Amino acid sequence: MSKTHTDNPSLSTSERSKLFQRQYEALSSSERSTFDNWSRAISNYTGWGLTDKEKQERSVRTNYEKDLKDCKRCEKWRNELIKTSPLVIFMNESLKKSGVVFDQSNMPCMKCDEMRSGGFSSDGVIQLCYNRLYGKGHLETTMAHEMIHAYDQANFNIDWYNLEHHACTEIRAASLSGDCTWFQELLRGNVGFLKHHQVCVKRRAKLSLLANPNCKSEKHAEAAVNKVFQSCFTDTRPFDEIY
Repeated sequence: MSKTHTDNPSLSTSERSKLFQRQYEALSSSERSTFDNWSRAISNYTGWGLTDKEKQERSVRTNYEKDLKDCKRCEKWRNELIKTSPLVIFMNESLKKSGVVFDQSNMPCMKCDEMRSGGFSSDGVIQLCYNRLYGKGHLETTMAHEMIHAYDQANFNIDWYNLEHHACTEIRAASLSGDCTWFQELLRGNVGFLKHHQVCVKRRAKLSLLANPNCKSEKHAEAAVNKVFQSCFTDTRPFDEIY
């Protein structure tokens, strides 16, 4: 294959630039348009040849497009799970008996800064963190976990700033939602056999309590979990047994 003039190693950078400009100007208008579109596509994909400002704009645009894609995926999965997941359907039916209904309007998909896949607020809204989900099954577990919190709030007099109250609902949610199945634990890098479900439930509950403003330390959280563990772990309402 013959080399073009721009392949000549003896040419300086300035000479190569001038030669390229002459070759570009020799192109027809349609050829220029094709080349410009190709060049822009390569620059946007790789960041090559962009100014600092253009790189910043590209980063903002790329992040926005990813957020939009992840959010739409979360909403699609959520809508499907509301209709098809036995676990989510059962929890919704149980919540309806308590006068609470969850649908797309009060289970928004949103971006979360914290390392969590979801959350429940005392005003009756479940947040689903689209940027923290690694699959549809993970979202199903997250929805069930937060719906158990909603069930507990609807049926029991929960004071969310009371560590023992908070510990109890976290124990129940971790145990009954599927949050501590062997597969979920494997994904977290935690593998065990002897009473591993209980170990996982305690660990997950303690982690949640650390975010409570009334929790003073890890020992404080652990003490609250241990104090209520037996009574809350064996309370499987509204299930007949652990899911």
